[in-house]
Amino acid sequence: MFEELFIEYLNLIDEHAWLFWSGVVFLFLLSVFIHDIFQKKHTIKHNFPVVGHIRYLFEKIGPELRQYWVANDKEEMPFNRAERSWVYATAKMQNNNFGFGTTELLYDAGYPIIKHSAFPFSDSKAKFIEGDSSMIPSLKVMGEFRNRKKLYRPASVVNISAMSYGSLGERAVSALNKGAKIARCYHNTGEGGLSPYHNFGADVVWQLGTGYFGARDEKGKFSLDHFLKRLDANPNVRAIEVKLSQGAKPGKGGILPGAKVTKEIAEIRGIKPGQDCISPNAHTEFDDVKSLIEFIEKLASASGLPVGIKSAVGESKFWEELASRMKETGQGPDFITIDGGEGGTGAAPLTFTDHVSLPFKVGFARVYKIFQKYEIADRVVWIGSGKLGFPDRAIVAFAMGCDLIHVARETMMSIGCIQAQKCHTGHCPAGVATQSKWLQAGLDVELKAKRAANYIKGFRKELLSVAHACGYEHPLQFTGNDIEIGAGLNKFKTLTEVLEYERTPIKFTTMMDYTSNITALG
Repeated sequence: MFEELFIEYLNLIDEHAWLFWSGVVFLFLLSVFIHDIFQKKHTIKHNFPVVGHIRYLFEKIGPELRQYWVANDKEEMPFNRAERSWVYATAKMQNNNFGFGTTELLYDAGYPIIKHSAFPFSDSKAKFIEGDSSMIPSLKVMGEFRNRKKLYRPASVVNISAMSYGSLGERAVSALNKGAKIARCYHNTGEGGLSPYHNFGADVVWQLGTGYFGARDEKGKFSLDHFLKRLDANPNVRAIEVKLSQGAKPGKGGILPGAKVTKEIAEIRGIKPGQDCISPNAHTEFDDVKSLIEFIEKLASASGLPVGIKSAVGESKFWEELASRMKETGQGPDFITIDGGEGGTGAAPLTFTDHVSLPFKVGFARVYKIFQKYEIADRVVWIGSGKLGFPDRAIVAFAMGCDLIHVARETMMSIGCIQAQKCHTGHCPAGVATQSKWLQAGLDVELKAKRAANYIKGFRKELLSVAHACGYEHPLQFTGNDIEIGAGLNKFKTLTEVLEYERTPIKFTTMMDYTSNITALG
């Protein structure tokens, strides 16, 4: 009896399918209507039941709509479509040239112009280290001035900036590390510390933040024993970077949402899984310049490695005192990474992102001039960070005094990031800044590693091409007089005039003379 009624019911649905599905839709909309009327959380839904949901849908997909349909090629932030297209094309080894002339407003204030030479450096005279036509070694050796036991000359002036495993997924970190090995650049761990995914053969800079992840005891305090044990297990670590602050959230600890804190990440960091990981906003090992230098010397003495600091720039008193004490004692950081306020790859409060810390060009110039005043700028390896992942910006940074640059979001784009700006949610659609196994499944590590390497190599090749066009063999030969900056309608001033200083001269002979203390090819 029941089976006959059921069959008859199915036949009725089949004969009047439109009526059935109309009824289903009506009941669904009716239930949404009733829900919207009685809910108290959203005024729009209450006042405009059912149709009010469209507003929230458009708000949710707004970034995607603007990115693909509304904004023009030069309009989006933090990286416009033209910039992203250059990174994607370079990473895929596609044509990264642009046709029909510039679309930039060349007469705008602040616009940089790199002045070419009437007599370029001939490409036929160029010599390449280990046969790699993209290799640009550092002209300085980390730890040389203070006679560290394990000196390190970075093989590349372009390196992968601090991005933690946790903020990025395991596949993204693996791809970046493998790409770094192919491109012969180093890979900064970020404050999340050393993970198995930093151990594929690339040179590594281990960053220690306020959480001391990987080098902390059960109470969260720094442990020298834990620090040395982790170093023993990771022979590719070439330097230690103590993070004082970063451009995205200076003066505030790192933020890793609980949704990203997996069991593995919790074990690596020494924290509890599933809970928000918010690093302290200050170090417990030091609280002034004197104790900071003591901590740096402690790490260097125990490990033999060069030790540096990373900081965004706020007040100048700290830098004055640091430079003064370094001049007096001969101790202190072997390298200094200056991060601009425009930097940032992960989660941060809006005010910190937009309004705290100086942008790179202002902050770096302010600090560098202080060290010049104390005549010790040449004793430090200077590293720039903050949207420097394009040749023109890197050249400006080198002319300002940088010896190396760190690149973060641009390398993320090279492995598939689409600037969805979902980093803080754990729902990165490209599988880069997420711990979701499903979302990461689309990220092919070997393919993306090659693309990351292609981007770094392509970047360096273009740096060399511009340097040659300006009569130089190495991009660190650029000075502030080689660059002019828009200073109003039909007015340009040299970078030296704008910044009111010239970088401390770099001694350069020929590219092949800068191969000592470079890690041998694996």
